[in-house]
Amino acid sequence: MNTFLHTRIALCLLLFATALLPESFGQVTGGQHIFKLLELSPSARMTALGGTQITVRDDDVALAAANPAALNATMDGRLTLNHNFFLSDIQHGYVAYAHHLPKIGFTLQGGVQYMNYGDIKQADEFGNITGQVKASETTFTLGAARPLSDRLSLGLNLRFGVSTLDLYQASMLGADAGLLYSDTARLFSAAVVLRNAGVQLVTYNELREDLPFDVQIGVSKRLRYLPFRMTIIAHHLHDWDIRYDDPNLTTGDVSLFGEESSKKGNAGVDNFFRHFIFNGEFLLGRNEGFRIRLGYNHLRKRELSVNNYRSLAGFSGGVGLKINRFRVDMGYGSYHLAGGVVHFSVGTNLKDFF
Repeated sequence: MNTFLHTRIALCLLLFATALLPESFGQVTGGQHIFKLLELSPSARMTALGGTQITVRDDDVALAAANPAALNATMDGRLTLNHNFFLSDIQHGYVAYAHHLPKIGFTLQGGVQYMNYGDIKQADEFGNITGQVKASETTFTLGAARPLSDRLSLGLNLRFGVSTLDLYQASMLGADAGLLYSDTARLFSAAVVLRNAGVQLVTYNELREDLPFDVQIGVSKRLRYLPFRMTIIAHHLHDWDIRYDDPNLTTGDVSLFGEESSKKGNAGVDNFFRHFIFNGEFLLGRNEGFRIRLGYNHLRKRELSVNNYRSLAGFSGGVGLKINRFRVDMGYGSYHLAGGVVHFSVGTNLKDFF
């Protein structure tokens, strides 16, 4: 009964917070915000699962970057190192460590996310190359979570970020809040997350821009007689119409899978599914030492597909393997005909060495 009451209170708080947000309709998600690295997958596991995972609670510290409520005692002493070979020569990574405080029941984490945009040539007004422009973004995260009951936990991340472009800098202060419900008897879990709420502290050229705020809800179900967990995550719930109406493209509706159709209503179906990420994870072997992952992100599929060309944009996959004291993961996300991203992660428990 207490768990049910806690869940009702949490959902009421979420609805209240969402109601306070300004209405936004018909806004494409790209090019509207600063510190977009906050939307990138922090680990190879999440890259393979379509870009995020908010409903799972195990010993993977990187999960707390997506949902701080995922922090738990099994993460005590665990370190995760992640690096993403992004598009072109852009480098992106995330490092995090967790520590459990049993006396007060809190689990804490500290993390650093970085992005280097590679070599950008600097030129004068005549096109003469004069040097290189430095461009990078870095965010620092402090997070904490504690259980409200046997099945429900609450977590909070606080972030400070710095963005650099040549001689100019911008900074931000943001936060994530998450609730995670996990019923191990029924092999079911659900989560609600408010991500990237915050403001710019220092702006570029006195232009104040928004952070990539997001409201997400997800559910996971592990099959009882098969080592497989399926997950559905809904995102951008505060902004319903996230299709981009480009007058230069054909005006026909599109189906869920991108084919043009004259049937009315398909555009609405397409917009509906743009809010969803579908993924699955096979948990194989002793102690789930080998894992196979698949994911599909419909928003990415629709925004990064090229008209009249078929591609795997929006699809992702990867594997995870436990080797002695280490867990090694690889994830691949297909973004475009031009290529995808490759993500590697290594995790271990430092207390096994000391």
